[in-house]
Amino acid sequence: MGRYTGPSCRQCRREGIKLMLKGTRCETAKCPMERQWRNFPPGMHSWRRGRGSQYRLRLREKQKVKRYYGVYEKQFMRYFHQAERQKGNTGAALLSILERRLDNVFCKLGLSPSRASARQAIGHGHVYVNGRRVSAPSYLVRVGDRIGIKDSERSRKLVRDWLEELGEPHLQNWLRLDLTKLEAEVLAVPTRDDVMIPVEEQLIVELCGQ
Repeated sequence: MGRYTGPSCRQCRREGIKLMLKGTRCETAKCPMERQWRNFPPGMHSWRRGRGSQYRLRLREKQKVKRYYGVYEKQFMRYFHQAERQKGNTGAALLSILERRLDNVFCKLGLSPSRASARQAIGHGHVYVNGRRVSAPSYLVRVGDRIGIKDSERSRKLVRDWLEELGEPHLQNWLRLDLTKLEAEVLAVPTRDDVMIPVEEQLIVELCGQ
């Protein structure tokens, strides 16, 4: 999948679920998924229902995950092959790897309204891991990693404005956040239960493992 530059909400309508690509806007009445007249796939012939083949079912699950985490095909397949080499369930391992991406962790900490804004903040050098600047949103965090904000008024104001907009974050058990210092720590490896998007990962394994 090449770089997508169209409307973000179009991707949610294509998958039929909220992918939370626009942060707080997705929770308001402005979200197209909340409007009954637009709660259908995009395109002028969306009323036509194609034949639901097994391949189509598996492809939609794969595309859903790629769009939710904001990764492209080559990246996704690299994560899949990495998950294949791990012991245990390949699908659960794949989702755990995707959850450990720095842009996803930054968003789950409540420090940014969406993964897209988290990627922008990381790319602009506002985010530090273990005291060192990390500019790659695809960086995979490990247990014990400490995530902080650049020690500058501009960086801290950016994150505090987002926190004020989002409210107090509801953290999962594998993350810890100190709001006063704007520092977080990875306490454990995320499990399958920590994945918020409804997905049948076994279908992805069947598609990519062929």
